Amino acid sequence: MGVVEESRIEGLSLCLWGKYCARHGLVYPVLFHMLDTAAVAGELWDRLLTGAQRAAITRGLGVSEAQACRVVMFIAGLHDLGKVSRFQACEPVAWARVSDALRADIGRWRVMRHERASAHALVGILAEMGYELSGDASPAVRMAQIAGGHHGRFPQLDVHGAASPRRVQADLGGRLWQEIRFRYAAQVRHLTGAEATPRQVSVTAAVLMTGLVMAADRLASQRKVWAPRADMPAYGAAEHFAWARWKAREVVEESRLARVELPELPFCAAHPGLRTPNPLQASVLDRLPQLAGARGAGILLVTDGTGAGKTVTALEAARILNDACGTRGLCFLLPTTATADAAYDTLCSYLRAHRPTPAVLTLVHNHSWLNAAYTDEMLAPGDVPVCTGDDPHTDEDDDEDDGCQAGNSGRGGTWRRILPDGWVRGWDRALLAQFTVATVDQALMAALPVRDSALRMLSLSGKCVIVDEAHALTAFSRRILTRLLHWLGSLRVPVVVLSATLPGQEARELVYSYLAGAGHRRRDLMARADEFTVPYPGWLFADAATAQVALIPADARAQHAAAQQRTVTLRLRSARYRRLDDPARRARTGERLARIAAEVAPVARLGGCAVIVCATVADAQDTYRYLQRFVEWPAGPQELLLMHARFPGHYLERALVQVRTRLGPIGPRPERLVVVTTSLLELSLNIDADLVVSDLTSLARLIQRAGRLWRFEQTWQNERPCGIPPRPHWIRARGPRLTVLHPVDHDRTTLLPDAWATTEHLYLQQATAHLLTLPGHHQITLPGHAQHLVELIHQSGRRPPGLTVSLPCTSSTWRQSGPRNTPAAPTSCPRTTVSPPCPTCTGRS
Repeated sequence: MGVVEESRIEGLSLCLWGKYCARHGLVYPVLFHMLDTAAVAGELWDRLLTGAQRAAITRGLGVSEAQACRVVMFIAGLHDLGKVSRFQACEPVAWARVSDALRADIGRWRVMRHERASAHALVGILAEMGYELSGDASPAVRMAQIAGGHHGRFPQLDVHGAASPRRVQADLGGRLWQEIRFRYAAQVRHLTGAEATPRQVSVTAAVLMTGLVMAADRLASQRKVWAPRADMPAYGAAEHFAWARWKAREVVEESRLARVELPELPFCAAHPGLRTPNPLQASVLDRLPQLAGARGAGILLVTDGTGAGKTVTALEAARILNDACGTRGLCFLLPTTATADAAYDTLCSYLRAHRPTPAVLTLVHNHSWLNAAYTDEMLAPGDVPVCTGDDPHTDEDDDEDDGCQAGNSGRGGTWRRILPDGWVRGWDRALLAQFTVATVDQALMAALPVRDSALRMLSLSGKCVIVDEAHALTAFSRRILTRLLHWLGSLRVPVVVLSATLPGQEARELVYSYLAGAGHRRRDLMARADEFTVPYPGWLFADAATAQVALIPADARAQHAAAQQRTVTLRLRSARYRRLDDPARRARTGERLARIAAEVAPVARLGGCAVIVCATVADAQDTYRYLQRFVEWPAGPQELLLMHARFPGHYLERALVQVRTRLGPIGPRPERLVVVTTSLLELSLNIDADLVVSDLTSLARLIQRAGRLWRFEQTWQNERPCGIPPRPHWIRARGPRLTVLHPVDHDRTTLLPDAWATTEHLYLQQATAHLLTLPGHHQITLPGHAQHLVELIHQSGRRPPGLTVSLPCTSSTWRQSGPRNTPAAPTSCPRTTVSPPCPTCTGRS
């Protein structure tokens, strides 16, 4: 029979199974599951993929967009062809349904994972269908890898070894098995209409196609999709595919993956609480639409002081870039779970302002289930409880994740809440949502050779990617971020990078990586380094097409800097470090704990809100115990709060919400509160403290912590919200002050505790301590001095003439005058090793 005749009832054998439920004895033919996946892939092409993603796949295949859609459906349908093999014998009940002829033709087949079997079998089948098979990058091989990668990993194929026709027939069954695999593949091709044969398959197209195949397979594998059609009266492949196309629309709609258009709102309506954009935001709103409209996708770097509105700038930039580039939605990447939780609240407010448009916002990190705001929204109003006691079509035991949330138990079975967006909340697919807040590691895995990386890349490529607090990433994370930006540049994905203290050289590296991925030579870009220096505060936009650079207008930058200007006093206090071994021990004068108690005592006596930032969790615990015992609190211990990362997740989440509320912009603000913490509160938490005490750390981190000092002062001067009392008089009299505790030895030489070596590079801490001892650095003006000081510490960029910074080193003082390094006369060697060493240093680095 021909392929048309085989599409009819009893044209093809349906005895081979693809889905099986042992509990209810349900058997679903593998051909039908393949057709279901092909239909869902076609629906995802229309509803999930953006115009930019479809264009990337179309270019990568070298065919028209309509033909590319059919090819994607065809390859998605072939993903489980490897189940036509020894896989059939995995379930004895289902194996008994296989025809006697096929059971007799097994030969010496061997056990093989079905996704690898699919890849091995498809190499020869696709070659017979006209796909070129000439090497590892030929279309037949790459299409086979796409189909075989639907479980998250790309299989390696040896076309002259395990994937050769001789080995395939030996390992996956005899002639009859090979014949039925070819007939199944031909049937899928006929029904999907994928007659075009691509002559190329680019790497980017292959990755996006693999992610789409993975998403389609997971949607089609839900038991509620296939179980109602299992063991029904016989019908043909053509009839089933027509039903599958209709069902696919319902499946994608229920998954909440379809992209929506947010209505355009005025600035004040989109961002409740803001009346007008600040000068920097206004310059983005004025210039970026023209730049992106003329040049397309690109990377936008925004540098601004803490609390100056970078998040709002990023949201407006994402809206503009999405409109110009054909992308939809955004992915907001944060360095920690605490900052991600805070950003989730911000984006919730932003999306609520665009109602009634139904938009899904997911929170993606390892502890998102502890976020009460996120989990409470899972119990959406309007859902109804459904009894699922004995229904064989429920997903109760489905290992593919049923998308239901357990509720109360009652008579007659287990009650569940059916979540309209339950599927997209799965831990490994939440990034597919149109709007996403995630920790940066969730996105970095898209650029690593790990499982499901293609699905993550598909998720990121269809929306604007915002990287917040880029300076807070470790050196390793920044390295992986450059790889991710290289991929995003090749896919023409718009990117926004936000930072308050990112060194200039590191900022340029991010731009270089993005533009190199877009096809520009890195050497040529580095020759134009001065062009890629982003002003502070300000923004820089470099488009992927031409690598041309646009900067914030000078007048807008000057106006914004003047509007945000504030002066913070940095006071370096020498302190001897000693652990609190005995809780009853009173610290001696000059000890670290005594210094902190002296700073906190006026708060306990006169009122105010203070934040104590400790280097380690052990130091935070010692500080809390000491303040609790030796400082008198008028209203009791509730005025002293301890927070660190070792707390149980549910307690830490509640504590962070409490701090964000009580020290937030709208209150209610307490009369007296002291928060003892680690580095949890220094990034992206919108809080205001009357004073801050910090252990010695890098200058970049100190500037971040200084950003929490009197953060809302200018806003409150214009309009003080109800519940926000005025600052205490003694606090207002001395102004915003950041006290930095400098650990020293008996000879007042910097002596960093051994435990602090794991928190940050010792060089940065030593250099910061030395810089703060120099005249003229006891007061800093933000944002004007921030970038200049960061560049001094990181020793990048040009130095003003005559500037000399002396840094202690292992054997001598490394004195830097201008751009060249010259060793000075040997001095006493400190106890901590500084890296990098001076040119004459022979010790360890």
